[in-house]
Amino acid sequence: METWEQLVTYVSANGGYIWTQFYRHFLMAAYGVLFAAVISIPLGILIAKYKKLSGWVLALGNIIQTIPALGALAVLMIVLGLGPNTVIVTLMLYSILPITQNTYVGMKEVDQSIIEAGHASGMTKFQLLRMVELPLAISVIMAGLRTALVVGIGIAAIGAFVGAGGLGAIIIRGTNATDGTALILAGAIPTALMAICTDLFMGWLERKLNPVKSS
Repeated sequence: METWEQLVTYVSANGGYIWTQFYRHFLMAAYGVLFAAVISIPLGILIAKYKKLSGWVLALGNIIQTIPALGALAVLMIVLGLGPNTVIVTLMLYSILPITQNTYVGMKEVDQSIIEAGHASGMTKFQLLRMVELPLAISVIMAGLRTALVVGIGIAAIGAFVGAGGLGAIIIRGTNATDGTALILAGAIPTALMAICTDLFMGWLERKLNPVKSS
């Protein structure tokens, strides 16, 4: 009970600071995924069209995933220095694989008979992509964005080690304190809630964008 009392006391006294770090934490994850999406969605479309490239691109994405996040942060910190930019670039790199892979799968799953019907009606390749293929693949692409964002929220917590702030800063402060359980919870609970709420929202959005509606 004493820990929970300390937690309530800390949150009451530092609510504004926690909210600022919460907002900062989410923005780092969101920007990382956004920049990854700008690269990964066109890349996924490209490898769906040119299948020989898919093995190389996905293999490269898998290699990036095997690098420990803290190690990637340390290497990028040498180039980019301390601060949120290092975390955002790290998150971007870790988000490339799930978004690229889901875009590739989504594009491959589009029924070929629908594409052929579009060709027969005189649609150009760009019109087919914009009006047929992407709308049919969007729910699968959203699943990749959902995975990347939820994982990114977790990785952003260690961004405090490179001076990026976020909820990880509160957690680290708690680990350095003699009796810092309340501080650890003050950072860990909002991080978990952020990930859960993001997952639920992105899951709802994914279902809403699914072109195949269940009756």
